[in-house]
This record gives sequence, structure tokens and C-alpha cells, in this order.
Amino acid sequence: MEIPDWSSMKLPSRPELFDFEGVSMVHYFTDNWEKVKNFQARPDDILIATYPKAGKSTAWNFTGKQPSILCNDAPERQTSQPIYMRVPFLESCFKVIASGTELADNLTTSPRLIKTHLPVQLVPKSFWEQNSRIVYVARNGKDNAVSYFHFDRMNMGEPEPGDWNTFLQKFIEGKKVFGPWYDHVSGWWEKKQTYSNLLYMFYEDLVEDTGREVERLCSFLGLSTSVEEREKITKGVQFDAMKQNKMTNYSTIPVMDFKISPFMRKGKVGDWKNHFTVAQNEQFDEVYKQKMKNTTVKFRTEI
Repeated sequence: MEIPDWSSMKLPSRPELFDFEGVSMVHYFTDNWEKVKNFQARPDDILIATYPKAGKSTAWNFTGKQPSILCNDAPERQTSQPIYMRVPFLESCFKVIASGTELADNLTTSPRLIKTHLPVQLVPKSFWEQNSRIVYVARNGKDNAVSYFHFDRMNMGEPEPGDWNTFLQKFIEGKKVFGPWYDHVSGWWEKKQTYSNLLYMFYEDLVEDTGREVERLCSFLGLSTSVEEREKITKGVQFDAMKQNKMTNYSTIPVMDFKISPFMRKGKVGDWKNHFTVAQNEQFDEVYKQKMKNTTVKFRTEI
């Protein structure tokens, strides 16, 4: 499938948020819903799931960086073909390119790497029925909110974010695309307790010790890798390396205005301290305690 020519594309108006199956959504992720819902997963598929701006780029670079050990993906494709074509975004339907389901169905690599932001209850049933492997990456809510804010500022495919305070209130209230952060991270955590083919990873762990997390992932995927191969993967998923790769950083897509903010901004743990006021931090902590009181998942807001 050829890389789309974006030269004549007009920037769209920002979409409106609406309720879909009990989750806040925009039409880009529901327009193709029948095909998403009925998508046929395969036993060897690897689904990479995250809440928006929680570390998906790191996760898919983990799984797709070394073709020799995983998906038989030609090395030149990693620098010549955009990530959205190599790792289809399952629920996406942006019209100017093939839908996520079509891109996934047309993948020639095996296993297929597919990404999603769907909360666990909206994931197509076939992934569970086929016992597909799933890697979920969670990020602490404060850093996730900051990253999501800057993403919304530069992405015309997202609703208008407003200023930081306006955005944070919406985030705390769960009025963001793909629903509340609290429900997303805890829902996937609960699924892990009953679905053994799910690896739940934390963004903070990936930043703290990338090599250790590479080993965890390789073990989960049943990969036998040499020290040299693991070192290559670790080097390839370093944030600065990914940020500079035009096939990974989304700089080829015109709906994203890189003059406002890059798609991959800092990749740090604790950047929330540069954004939250004392009052905002106290409010977030209070809501967090209430919303997360019934789950055992634990997050670190600094390392």
C-alpha cells in the first residue's frame, strides 16, 4: 500500500465530543465501528493498547523495532514507511487514508502488530477468543494529562483543548476522547487478572530501566534474543531516537501542527510538576483517591 500524498489535504475543523457506548468519543474512531467490532483477530496478533499519550510509541517500537526477532518486517520499512502503516491504529477512520481495519487486514507481516486506545470493554471480542497477545502500557495520570494537553493543542483531529486549567478539569472529569483515564487503566488492570496473555507495563518502568523491560517483553512474547539484539532494541526505543525518526514521530501528517508542539515532546517522568499548581495537584489527588479506591494498580509520579 502506497504512502498517502497529503499535499492537497485541508486541515479539518476540530471534532465534537459525544457519548458512544458509555465512552466519550469523536467520530474518527466510531465511523467504522461495525468493522472494528467485527474485526477478525488472529492467534499470533500482538495488540498494543494504551490510553492516549501513555507511551504507545515506546511500546510499538519495542515490539516492532527488530524484525529479525519478531515480525519479519523488512528493515528498510522502518525508515521508509510511516508507523501508522506498519502498526495500524485499529479504530481509526480518517478518510484520507485507509481505515485501521483495512490496513490491518492488508498487513503482510506475521505476527501483525496492531494498536488501539480502546477501553478494555470495547476491544473486539475476537482478540479474546483467539487468545491474542496484548501489551498494555499505563502512565501515571498527572504526566498523562500534561502529554495529552500538548497533543490536543497541536492535533486538529482532537476537540479544542482550551487552556491548561480548562483541559485539566475535563481530564479529571473523564470528558476526554476514549473516556476517563481512571477507568481505562483500572479496567485493563482488572482484565489482566483473568486473561493470562496480557502484559501490563508501566511507562515509568520503561523510562527507569529500558533494558529490564525489554527482557520482560521478550519473555512474554516467547522470544529468544541475544544480548546484542536486546541492546539494539533498547537503543532503538530511546525517546530521542524515536523523536527524530520521521516514520515514527508523525511529522508527515498535516493534521498535526508541529509548530505548536511535537507529537513526541519530552518523554519524561515528573513533567507534571511544571504544569500543576498546588491547588490543581490537591484536587487531582482527591479525585484520584476516590476513583481508584477499588483497584490495586499503583502508579509512580516520579522516579
